[in-house]
Amino acid sequence: MPTSDGPSRFPVFVAPPHGNHQRSPGYVPGRVAPVRSPPPAKAPPPPPIKPHGPPPERPATFNVSEGNQRREHALGLQRRKNTLICFGVSMGAFFLTLILVLSLSSGEVLDENCPDHNPSLSSWNPGHQPEKTVVVRRGNFFRLESSATFYSLIIQSGGRVVFADNADGTKNITLRIRHILIEAGGAFHIGAPKCRYRSRATIALVGRSDDKAIPEIPGMGRKFIGVMSGGTLELHGTERVAWSLLTRSVPATGLATGGHAFQRNFSRGINLRVVDQDTAAVLLSERYDTHDSRNDSRRLTQLLRTLPEGRIVTLAVGDSAVKSLLDETKKAIEEKLGSSFVYDLKYRQAWALVSVVGGGNASCSEDVREHENHDTGGRALARRNFSTVDGVGFSVTAYSEWKNGFPISGFQVDAADQVVLNLQDEVQQTWKPGNQIVVASTDYSMHQAEDFTLLPCPDCTSRQVRIQGKPQYNHIGEIIDGVDMRAEVALLSRNILIYGEMENSCYGNNMCQFYSHDTYGGHIKILGNFSSVHLSHVELKNMGQQGETGRYPLHFHMCGDVDQKGGYWEPTYVDGLSIHHSFSRCLTIHATNGLLVKNTVGYDTLGHCFFLEDGIEQRNTFYHNLGLLTRPGTLLPTDRNETLCINIKDKVYKGHTPSPSTECKAVSTFWIANPNNNLIGNAAAGSQDAGIWFVFHSVSTGESHGLVPETKAELTPLGIFYNNRVHSNFKAGLFIDKGVKTTNASAADPREYLCLDNNARFRPHQNADPSRPRVAAVIDTLISFKNNDLGAWIRGGDIIIQNSGFADNGVGLSFASDGSYPKDEGSSQEVTQSLFVGESRNRGTNAGQNKYWGLGGADAKMRTLPRNRTFPIRGFQIYDGPVRLTQSTFRGFIPTPERYTSAVGFSLKNTWQLTPRNNLSQLNFHSTVGLRTFFGRPGQWFEENDLDGDKNSIFHDVDGSVTGYTDTYVGRLDNYLIRHPTCVNMSQWNGVICSGRYSQVYIQTQGAPNLSLSISRDEYPTIPLVLRGINSQGTLFQPILMMSKSYTLHWSGPAPREVVLSLINFDKDDWVLVGLCYPTDSTFQIMADINDRQSNTFEDMTDYGTVSSLTELEKRPMERKYFFDITTGLLWLYLRARHSRDGHSYCSVKGCERVKIMATTSSKQICNCTAKAYPKYSKTPSAVVPMPALNTQPCKGCGAKQLVFSSEPWTSYLQTQVKSLSSKEQQKGSNSSFITVNEVTMPFYQPGYFLVSVDACSGKVTKKTSFAKMDTKMAQYMRTGIPKRSIVLMATRGQLEGLTTVAPHLVSFGVAKVADLHSKESLALWGFQGSSSPPPWVSLQTGHGDEFLGLQERYLPLGLEAYGCSSHATKTRKDLELLKKATGLQ
Repeated sequence: MPTSDGPSRFPVFVAPPHGNHQRSPGYVPGRVAPVRSPPPAKAPPPPPIKPHGPPPERPATFNVSEGNQRREHALGLQRRKNTLICFGVSMGAFFLTLILVLSLSSGEVLDENCPDHNPSLSSWNPGHQPEKTVVVRRGNFFRLESSATFYSLIIQSGGRVVFADNADGTKNITLRIRHILIEAGGAFHIGAPKCRYRSRATIALVGRSDDKAIPEIPGMGRKFIGVMSGGTLELHGTERVAWSLLTRSVPATGLATGGHAFQRNFSRGINLRVVDQDTAAVLLSERYDTHDSRNDSRRLTQLLRTLPEGRIVTLAVGDSAVKSLLDETKKAIEEKLGSSFVYDLKYRQAWALVSVVGGGNASCSEDVREHENHDTGGRALARRNFSTVDGVGFSVTAYSEWKNGFPISGFQVDAADQVVLNLQDEVQQTWKPGNQIVVASTDYSMHQAEDFTLLPCPDCTSRQVRIQGKPQYNHIGEIIDGVDMRAEVALLSRNILIYGEMENSCYGNNMCQFYSHDTYGGHIKILGNFSSVHLSHVELKNMGQQGETGRYPLHFHMCGDVDQKGGYWEPTYVDGLSIHHSFSRCLTIHATNGLLVKNTVGYDTLGHCFFLEDGIEQRNTFYHNLGLLTRPGTLLPTDRNETLCINIKDKVYKGHTPSPSTECKAVSTFWIANPNNNLIGNAAAGSQDAGIWFVFHSVSTGESHGLVPETKAELTPLGIFYNNRVHSNFKAGLFIDKGVKTTNASAADPREYLCLDNNARFRPHQNADPSRPRVAAVIDTLISFKNNDLGAWIRGGDIIIQNSGFADNGVGLSFASDGSYPKDEGSSQEVTQSLFVGESRNRGTNAGQNKYWGLGGADAKMRTLPRNRTFPIRGFQIYDGPVRLTQSTFRGFIPTPERYTSAVGFSLKNTWQLTPRNNLSQLNFHSTVGLRTFFGRPGQWFEENDLDGDKNSIFHDVDGSVTGYTDTYVGRLDNYLIRHPTCVNMSQWNGVICSGRYSQVYIQTQGAPNLSLSISRDEYPTIPLVLRGINSQGTLFQPILMMSKSYTLHWSGPAPREVVLSLINFDKDDWVLVGLCYPTDSTFQIMADINDRQSNTFEDMTDYGTVSSLTELEKRPMERKYFFDITTGLLWLYLRARHSRDGHSYCSVKGCERVKIMATTSSKQICNCTAKAYPKYSKTPSAVVPMPALNTQPCKGCGAKQLVFSSEPWTSYLQTQVKSLSSKEQQKGSNSSFITVNEVTMPFYQPGYFLVSVDACSGKVTKKTSFAKMDTKMAQYMRTGIPKRSIVLMATRGQLEGLTTVAPHLVSFGVAKVADLHSKESLALWGFQGSSSPPPWVSLQTGHGDEFLGLQERYLPLGLEAYGCSSHATKTRKDLELLKKATGLQ
């Protein structure tokens, strides 16, 4: 996206209107009351010139006449003085005019916005003095005109250093230095926001970490640029598009066919390759031994005579080819391929040829080399460049030679140096040849990010660039299956470069046990109370010091409020920076608030990239930033991978070995330590662990410890989160969970300070006050794809995810509740208007540290896989709840023989509780969903599938959009606590669909550790549910029970002395009757109470009385009574909710209703009463709520309204599908051919061609026409019948007449050249009518033989100015509106 000049409202060197402040030229507005010294006093006038002769004698006395004479003389002197003054003013004006004229004539127009135009500056050419410390003091205003070398540069109060520039940007100034220190009142300028630096400016920070002769500067260290209190740092390079998105996919090698390379020794005869001129595919590879076989020569002749015109043929001789080469073959080579050398070939002569069949001599490139003494003195090399039908350039090369006695021949078909990237933004003006770019991975491995150098491209459009070399991996440049998977492409080069000068390898104490390269780079550190700091379009390379804390590429260190709240009327910002190949983070915001970071790229760094440090950083705004290839670092436990975690033990207590999975392994591109920060339009495109991680500090940490006694981060509402994308991360795209350890290592807790800690639950409330209402955290427009483990993991509530797309993640989205009862008060988690794709058409590249490759997807083709070939992919994972999933769409969940892939699934090996209040509604399942839900089976990943959470898995199908049965519950097939006779078994799901009312009973035991619990429903006594429980302050169980039924509970050991039964998710008057097993000698004290968790108090405490029989108890269900049946050992009582619930709370509005049973017994025997209880208490199964009828009608209004989930939500897209049908497909039983536009299908049934025109601005279908054959009528229609500004879709069916004559007409629809359609049997076209420069999405697909086209889907952008549509200016950009809101710059 284009960047702006920042929020500056006034020229940099002009005082604001109505102001009378005396400010020196070059002053950049900073704080309202900046800490700075006053401007230097005006220099005194020069002393008078000493006269050459003796002074005249002065008269001693005066008379009157003499007085008059003196007066007249004085008047004359005054007149002469006035004359001189006028003359001086005139001359001054003349010289000023002359200077201006000369400036104008030389192109150097004085601009008050340009710091180097300040007339008070002195030209400075200090030269190279590497041992000199230069101090710029008050009154020193220097314009650095040429390269220089110093030991250090210190700019003190009133001093100023400015880099010189010129209009044509031809200066090239390099400053090599150990450090630059800008003290109070000092200023350092390279360019300005309204006068950007045009030339090349480089600051090389030099020095080694082990150079003990170089003292460290307190608080700064070595090798730095430091800004002290009151200092000014203004760096502003040429404005450039920082990063963009691909708009056309780029395959590995640059060619969809993969290219071709072959080399062999002693491949005697003529080696041949036939290449498809439209696709660069090698159609035939053959060797003809024309040295020894005349028959081979005849075969070659026959082949050449039968090849169609236009085909590319390349030949290379191996060893020798002439002994049996027939004249008829030579003639065919001459006539068909235009060879000039074939008749004169000699024994063992090296010969190579590339030509086009029927192209004559003009199309032929060939070369020969003479053979002498088994050497040809070089290669015979032939090469020609071609273009595919999609406009992709490629070269075909053949070579032949003798070298060191060996005959060598080979071929190459590739796109090296010819690959053109199509981009979203206009970059041609500012992305220059020689610049470096990086293209992000669009696969599971972040290591598929690739660097390239740009090459000149005179034929490129403003949105295209050409790269050197060729890509190793596929990079997606389109919407796939409705999710925006376009690769980010970032410019790394800037004309202002600050870099650390590095050694060739690691040395000293720079973590060389972990890194082979030098990690001691430069760093920039900004201290609090600075006067003015703004950085834009600057490149930071080789910055950061891995072995040193607080030495980061760019570090705002404890600066407090740096926006208007802090007194800065020009808020501090970082804009358009390129921070790459760094050794410790990218940008650190430490105890700093209100910083704007936008359009900044962080690439290839060690440790968290965009890093909020101490947990108190708030109101910072990250807008349109990109981070990718975030590698593990050493500084914090959360930076480390498994190896680093285990091996770094210097800060743990004694011999403690850290646990990587629970203490480390959290390195993230965006590490957000306080939720009150804004993320808008950012991309986290590859990290070792997470893309964006929100972590919660219970107290301020690090150097901020004690500044804020309690951060309340867990309670703080989330800032703006809008339109962010996360992909190619190993652990998770988005992670909202966990805290950090805030105490030092000790015997009680040996873990390292600031390691990960599972002690935080995000529960935002108004003003971070738990007594006030909750504030929903809204995650809006999240795009998450190709994350190995999780697209998003979010714990807490209330949380809403909306308008989001998830694709190709191990698990798309998983919520975890705020906590467990009794800690969690019952929060809300909701997903709405979102899309989940299991396995998309982005099949990835089997390389670049992707570990798994196997069959999958709707097309059952080979693809990269997350986690493992057998890993059960799930779209939405239910862990505990309650969650609401509504108005969302699922597609691409097809199980394979190796793995279960389901749209809705459950957490694997789950010991935790689930709630029946997990509500699913208004869901749409695409035809490519094979498993709508799955409850697991014993085997890999699921193990025995018998943990408590596994057995209690359940969700509520509110409207029947999952099952077809309205208001039903879906649970485990073998869970008979939730069943009734009319439930519907779904064996494929390992599930069952039941009607009824369901709630949980939270059972907490004391006095009998390691118990398991067996629960039987009286209607199914022979099929109990056995729960292992969770041992945490006693044993906890939480079964899900059907309401209005009776159950018995039995123990695996002695009965617990205390049992607390809490009613969870019970609505008023919900009840169950329970019988708990106890020894017959037991006596009981039973009471009911209500627990208010906020105050941790108990109310309405009531004792239970006894009754003499179960029959009597059943007659008095509303009373607090119990019955102990000594004959069976069952203690019977009702659990009934007497108060209503509010919202999603687990408990009632009065509090949590509980029943507490305290038993006294002398028995130590196992307490299982099943044998005595049944058949005495057995009952006939029945349904409390009748099972509804199956609804076979389509679900109206179900699924997400959006078809496309894009990172540019202000752009509309057209969903298109083209299904052509060849005759061979028809013979195999297929009969479907159609074109679909935005889910409206237009079938056609007659053989021939079907064309649909769509208005490219509105997306409305304007015409649909079919033709039985290509004739004059169809030709006329294609020339004149399709309106301008139209998207043109074409499909074919059956035997096609005149297909070859269609090809020339397709060029007018944007196809790059006339395609060869001679052997094709079907065709699919996406074309455009009405633009001299065709859109990048134009595509022609052809099928032949058994290579069927199948269903082809594409998403095309609508309403673009490039189409001739009206400007986007009228469209509201929500991201820009939110940016204004976040920064307060309305």
